[in-house]
Amino acid sequence: MASNVPPGAPRQPPPPSYNPNYQQNPNILSDNFQNLNLNRPSSMPNSAPRPSPFGQPPPFPSSAPSPQFSRPGAPPPGVVPRPSVPPSGLPPSTFPPNVTPGRPTGPPFSQPQPFSQTQPFSQPQPFSQPQPFSQTQPFGSRPPPGSFPSSASSGLAMGPVSGAPPQGSLVPPLGSRPSPAAPSSSPLSMPPSSSFGGLMSNGPPAPAFQSAPRFPSPVSAPQQPPMGPPPTVGLARAPPQSMRHLMGSSGISGQPVAPFSAPPQGTPFSAQHGMAPPPVGSPFAPQMQPQSVAQPPPIPGSAQPPRMFGMPPPLPNQMTAISPVMGQTGSPLSGASKIDPNQIPRPIPGSSVILHDTRAGNQANPPPPATSDYIVSDTGNCSPRYMRCTINQIPCTVDLLSTSGMPLALLVQPLALPHPSEDPVQVVDFGESGPVRCSRCKGYINPFMKFIDQGRQFICNLCGFTDETPRDYHCNLGPDGRRRDADERPELCRGTVEFVATKEYMVRDPMPAVYFFLIDVSMHAIQTGATAAACSSINQVIADLPEGPRTMVGIATFDSTIHFYNLKRALQQPLMLIVPDIHDVYTPLQTDVIVPVSECRQHLELLLDSIPTMFQNSRIVESAFSAAIKAAFLAMKNTGGKLLVFQSVLPSVGIGALSAREAEGRSNISAGEKEAHKLLQPADKTLKEMAIEFAEYQVCVDVFITTQTYVDIASISVIPKTTGGQVYYYYPFSAVSDPAKLYNDLRWNVTRPQGFEAVMRVRCSQGIQVQEYHGNFCKRIPTDIDLAAIDCDKTIMVTLKHDDKLQDGSECAFQCALLYTTVYGQRRIRVTNLSLPCTNNLSNLFRLADLDSQFVCFLKQAASEIPSNPPLVIRDRVTNFCINILLSYRKFCATVSSSGQLILPEALKLLPLYTLALIKSTGLKLDGRIDDRSFWINYVSSVSTPLAIPLVHPRMIAIHDLDSQEAIGSLIPPALPLSSEYVNDNGVYLLENGQDVSIYIGNSVNPDILQKLFGISSVAEIPTQYVLEQYDNSLSKKLNDVVNEIRRQRCSFLRLKLCKKGDPSGMTFFSYLVEDKVPAGTLSYVEFLVQVHRQIQVKMSS
Repeated sequence: MASNVPPGAPRQPPPPSYNPNYQQNPNILSDNFQNLNLNRPSSMPNSAPRPSPFGQPPPFPSSAPSPQFSRPGAPPPGVVPRPSVPPSGLPPSTFPPNVTPGRPTGPPFSQPQPFSQTQPFSQPQPFSQPQPFSQTQPFGSRPPPGSFPSSASSGLAMGPVSGAPPQGSLVPPLGSRPSPAAPSSSPLSMPPSSSFGGLMSNGPPAPAFQSAPRFPSPVSAPQQPPMGPPPTVGLARAPPQSMRHLMGSSGISGQPVAPFSAPPQGTPFSAQHGMAPPPVGSPFAPQMQPQSVAQPPPIPGSAQPPRMFGMPPPLPNQMTAISPVMGQTGSPLSGASKIDPNQIPRPIPGSSVILHDTRAGNQANPPPPATSDYIVSDTGNCSPRYMRCTINQIPCTVDLLSTSGMPLALLVQPLALPHPSEDPVQVVDFGESGPVRCSRCKGYINPFMKFIDQGRQFICNLCGFTDETPRDYHCNLGPDGRRRDADERPELCRGTVEFVATKEYMVRDPMPAVYFFLIDVSMHAIQTGATAAACSSINQVIADLPEGPRTMVGIATFDSTIHFYNLKRALQQPLMLIVPDIHDVYTPLQTDVIVPVSECRQHLELLLDSIPTMFQNSRIVESAFSAAIKAAFLAMKNTGGKLLVFQSVLPSVGIGALSAREAEGRSNISAGEKEAHKLLQPADKTLKEMAIEFAEYQVCVDVFITTQTYVDIASISVIPKTTGGQVYYYYPFSAVSDPAKLYNDLRWNVTRPQGFEAVMRVRCSQGIQVQEYHGNFCKRIPTDIDLAAIDCDKTIMVTLKHDDKLQDGSECAFQCALLYTTVYGQRRIRVTNLSLPCTNNLSNLFRLADLDSQFVCFLKQAASEIPSNPPLVIRDRVTNFCINILLSYRKFCATVSSSGQLILPEALKLLPLYTLALIKSTGLKLDGRIDDRSFWINYVSSVSTPLAIPLVHPRMIAIHDLDSQEAIGSLIPPALPLSSEYVNDNGVYLLENGQDVSIYIGNSVNPDILQKLFGISSVAEIPTQYVLEQYDNSLSKKLNDVVNEIRRQRCSFLRLKLCKKGDPSGMTFFSYLVEDKVPAGTLSYVEFLVQVHRQIQVKMSS
């Protein structure tokens, strides 16, 4: 255990690896990429004396600079020939000179340079004698944080609800947490002390934090690629709870129904039984419509979070009833034709920015929709970007939760990118003593811990234990019972803070930033251009890696054998070392395979330029993929790091070899085939066992699949999923259009905010406990999850359950603690806090339900069950999940008495639409390629909430009339409903789902529009492979601006596909229009609403 040193005492000087050159630029992002400020706890008046003066230099330097970032922008020429037209571009940036953005603004966005062709160097004889490698013990970093009836009249209404609360009680405190791990005695390599975005101080506490834009005024800004948000029409602030008035609502009238017993709690797909009605009680307070305020000045040079057309908050007492369409005699028409498609619920485009205070009047504020554009002010609860709950009031009992039919879960994205105008996450350094924690449950100090006895004790909000306040942390209380310095200490007034970890949180020195590249050089990879694209991308990305002696790289290639390369500077050129044994693999060198990037940059560039020509005549079709990653792991075993693999063919030889399991080479799978879903499961346990070992030694694997054939993603994806990595899928790979996406994906992978050797735990207050974690990680003990790497795009779903009753009116707290190592070798603890009120009123649960969070949890649960169940079974469960929620609301909360109306809660009015979209998604299609479905399942497991919604419910816009559209405050026009009724044969439409962009060209489009947009004169000239060009006209420029803005929002360089009517590309485009009756055998949106209403009526009358 490290000895306690009072805050403010001097620390040891930086080690020799410290690079002072970084101090010359104060405008560089910090190492955790989020403009972190550093605040040391300091003594306040009437507190314990501080042993050291305030004027000492900072004992812990600021975060080291991170590489600069750029959101997707216009691709420069380079990869493919282009016509003689002006290059694609975006509006200039508004950054002042010498100022970098305050946070990473998305993935890089540019074209890679042409593949360089150089002569290969000579190849030595194969290396046949393996060198012994050390059998190191596995290391870890475990911290102590451880309406539409069939025959009657129809309509659709969204109305108020009512309910009543029974009382509950608190439970005894939870047990204590395991003891901390043994500390490490090795010194920590410190980064430079420059940090853009926040003060670093070991002196008195900083004043109270104020929300303000972090960047200077865009006056005299240089011309740079755009990285800022689109102009906004206005701002809207979500009202605090105290502003909402109460209103009455009548009870439910209509046909009497039988008693409804509550179903047992379980997963969202658990069998739903009856429900017990809650007692009649007080009405709820409806949410108010946000008020428009003056538009703020645009925020220069910053990226907004990914957003889609979100739902604005509902109006007070809002109720929408869809009247049936009448015939000539005045009687309702029969069947689905009764419903007016123009009145059914659809996402509403939002053009204003929402200002959201996480708490107001000591009460939690419900978050804005995840797909909306909002700016958060952290006033005690964390930003919803970091943690969201499916219900913003916690039910007091398990029976109440079961009656609602809704899931109770958290979506945690601990390193999410904040909005550029939000306050930075504060870094707090408690010195050698470490952060203040509860001695029983080990929860971290947070704004909801209550101080008593003049500040000498505090009560933990998680377990209820009363603890002694450390002497050097003591401060007197004010008249309101709060500490006098509460508003000046980030850990006491912010929902998200980051603590500097002490040596007791380490079992070894923090790992260096190691990047090992493994490239497929089999004949298929060479001939398709996948190898050349990978080498070119890596060659350009090397310059974006974090600088300094802690950044190390290695490279190897593989076909039926494995080829390592000695990159020592002393050699005149890289030396190839061949490992022919692919059944008992080894690493030929322990020290020279992975070297500091600063020492091998020239050798690395030479090698990457030479690899495509070295293997250009190869006729080896086999792939030893599993053996190659095993050998690369052995080289990284002592350090850990990121292993980035480029794979093009099915692994066919060596350990972990796979076979084409598609029943004689079929690429499609039909749901009618018996046991067909088992092809979505891993072939055997070999790769899973390897993945667990990789995670144990902190090796994260990312796989870039550049293929034109079946590669069994169901088996390969086990490795990235277990090690906290990611699968990138380029099918069918095109050497014309895909190198740019491959380069941008790789660059964003290595430069985005991320951490290594991470451990995460979620703690809950009394009465609630964690049931299960879902995501890409390895789990060894029930309470913690281990992540060899975690980044800003990864989301963990945490399902919750009751273990006792909660008290109505109290608050339930959740705390996520993430211990991780930055890319510059600092151990940090990111702590995220959320405190929500408890309720006994069922109507409150529906009023404060979070549609986006519930649907994403529902989506992830469905994806996890697809490999073990036939698609038709999952479809039925998906539909029943939606029906049970709406049934509970209709039976116990709705005030509309007509049985001929489908009653939807305002907060969940889009649930039927999203449910139908999920049924028609790639994962639940009744036929399709196995690899496509496997990739979809893997992608969903870690996808964030803002990207999950467009994955199943894409965005469609018209681009043929961009010139005639007036400015609406955004580069992107309003979205159209996903129905063929809105697609005309004389128009051009763009549809994006966060992964691809499809542009549909009608058969009767004006040739002038085709010439302006695509440089063609007729639909017959549409190319099969398309690269976005910018021509010398305003329509083409606006299309480029729209595509670049979408890429920036989605944090991805989306591929473009041109589609036309009458060929497979057109059929693919129309398959995304989920409101239509496609694919064959499915229901349209109107028909689905009718089906849902009929089933609710059947259950109501049973």
